[in-house]
Amino acid sequence: MSTTHRELVRRLRLLIALALATTLALFIAYRGVHDDTVPLASSTTPGILAVDTARHAMRQAHEEIRDSGPRADVSGEFHTWTSVAHQSLALAASENVTGVEGRHDLQTLTGLIAVYSGWVERWGRESDADSPLRAAYLHYAEQVLGLESAPGTDGDIMSRLDALRAEQLAEARRQAAFSWQQWLWWSVVAALYAALCLALLETQRFLRRRFRKPVQVRLLAATAVCALGVPLLAWLTLRAHGAMADTVGWIRVRRQDPDLVPEVADNVEDALADAGWWASLSEWVLWGGAVVMALTLWGLRPRIAEYRFRGTR
Repeated sequence: MSTTHRELVRRLRLLIALALATTLALFIAYRGVHDDTVPLASSTTPGILAVDTARHAMRQAHEEIRDSGPRADVSGEFHTWTSVAHQSLALAASENVTGVEGRHDLQTLTGLIAVYSGWVERWGRESDADSPLRAAYLHYAEQVLGLESAPGTDGDIMSRLDALRAEQLAEARRQAAFSWQQWLWWSVVAALYAALCLALLETQRFLRRRFRKPVQVRLLAATAVCALGVPLLAWLTLRAHGAMADTVGWIRVRRQDPDLVPEVADNVEDALADAGWWASLSEWVLWGGAVVMALTLWGLRPRIAEYRFRGTR
């Protein structure tokens, strides 16, 4: 068997092994970043903004009570704001940012708002503005709500909303972080990518020198797919990571003004508008690797077959 045959087989095995390893490492590294872009945009951010809206709604509901003065009634605006709070908590529950524990917290918050509303209703039924019961009912309502002017305990509505938001924000930061595992996988991808490109170029040089053919088109196509595909995916990953970091920056600060919530949502939507497309490209990583391996095999197999039964050369 000729030395040319052995050299070709050795190079084919090396190229297939490098292409397979690069494909698998790139797939894992790419998915490690982009699997979190869609949840951050479609679930985590809306969940956090819903909690902000609920907090503002409860503040506004209590402002309606305070502004009522000596009148012993509960205005329709109060009920409107508590309804907004309930709807916002229902939205936060549907997003399910923090899992079972978060859903339990939201159920507890819904119950506490009902308790708070019950005390306010009792306050409203007292016709005497100077009634001790009226003052007591309002005090109990404020204790359940937990405003700064009348702080309750760690189990009041405002404290629980703040704790829930902190847990949601921690999840958002986890999703947007570039962990050491991701750094490790992308370092592996860089090393394998460089080795694969160098091996493809060296094989082209070997074929050109041995067969006096300037270009092996199939190997050149495999080199092009590798040389262009990996940098493109790395660039998209950098874009996604930057957009995710911007998103965390926007939602990190609690919005006291409800008019700013839609603005934040729009900013996140614009930054992560392509999140679904970015994530879907992970499947093309496998297809791209298969194409590189097929082109490599297609390019070298005819030469290997040609030299299989020739004598030493």
